[in-house]
Amino acid sequence: MARPDKVAAVAQLTELFRTSSAVVLTEYRGLTVGQLKELRRALGDNATYTVAKNTLAAIAAKEAGLDFLAEDLTGPTALAFVTGEPVEAAKALRDFAKDNKALVVKTGAMDGAKLTAEGVKKLADLETREVLLAKAAGAMKGKMTQAAYMFQAPAVKLVRTVDALREKQEQAA
Repeated sequence: MARPDKVAAVAQLTELFRTSSAVVLTEYRGLTVGQLKELRRALGDNATYTVAKNTLAAIAAKEAGLDFLAEDLTGPTALAFVTGEPVEAAKALRDFAKDNKALVVKTGAMDGAKLTAEGVKKLADLETREVLLAKAAGAMKGKMTQAAYMFQAPAVKLVRTVDALREKQEQAA
C-alpha cells in the first residue's frame, strides 16, 4: 500500500511536469545550501528548482508522458521546472554552472521533446524573446520603409520628368 505522503509528492511532481514549459535535470552533488539558495534566486520567478527522490520523480515523469526522463534520474538529481521563458532559465543555469562547477546539467524536456545537455546549452545561447521580437520588428520596419520608397519612386520620377520637359520647353522658347 502506497504511503499518502509519497502519493501526494508524486501528484505534486506530476502537476509540475504537466504545467511546465520545460524541465531541466541537474546534478547538484557538492553544492551547499547557500549555493542552492543562490541558484533559486538566479532562476527567479521563471522556474522552480526542486530536489526530489528519483523514484518518485520517475513515476511522476511517466504519468506526465515524459517517460524518457526516467532513465536520467540517477544519482543526486534536482529538477528545474520552468514556467516562464525557457531561454532565461537555461541562461541562469548556464551562468550559475560557470561559477559553480558542481552543478552539472544532465538533460531536459521542452514541449514534450527530450533535450540533451548540449540542447540546453544551445537554448541558453539563444537571444531572449524580447530581443528576438525587437529584431523582427526592426526588420519589418526596414522592409516597410523599402516598400514605401518603392511605391513613391514612380511618382517622384514622373514629377522630375515633367519638370525636365518644362525646363526644356522654356529654354526652347
